[in-house]
Amino acid sequence: MKPLRVGMDLDGIGTEDAEAAEDFMFSSGDLDSEDSGAEETLPAKFLSAQRIVELRAKHRRHETDTGSPEYQVAGMTERINHLTNHLKEHPKDFSTRRGLVALVNKRRRLLNYLYKEDEKRYVEIVGSLGIRHKVPGAIPSREDIYGRFPPQKPNKGKSKMKVAAKRN
Repeated sequence: MKPLRVGMDLDGIGTEDAEAAEDFMFSSGDLDSEDSGAEETLPAKFLSAQRIVELRAKHRRHETDTGSPEYQVAGMTERINHLTNHLKEHPKDFSTRRGLVALVNKRRRLLNYLYKEDEKRYVEIVGSLGIRHKVPGAIPSREDIYGRFPPQKPNKGKSKMKVAAKRN
């Protein structure tokens, strides 16, 4: 192959002398060389799909398991991580953000179910995947939060004239 030259005609016809050889920016061999330091990187989606397969294989109960909460949570967790990284690069991708929130909520519901069914399996899956999840019973109710404070005044926010009219 002829080396590429700055200012070469479209059909590749040029003069072949020693002075013209100095006009070359690079040769076509430089484009195809593997020692240029540019490594081929695999797409993030492909790496995520491989990681999903590994996690699901690790957390399944038996060989044909596809429905256990552990299997589903493992796959969802990797998808959540992938979408989170995507949103760091593309912060205005609102449709992906909506899907991510839906996926996080679905995983939370599965973890709540798993906690009610078998607390030991819940602890194992949360620990191995590094999920931050509040146990359903640990979320305080409104009474637990505000019960220690005295009740507010009954006439708060009403004008004095309306209160006096009600008394008469």
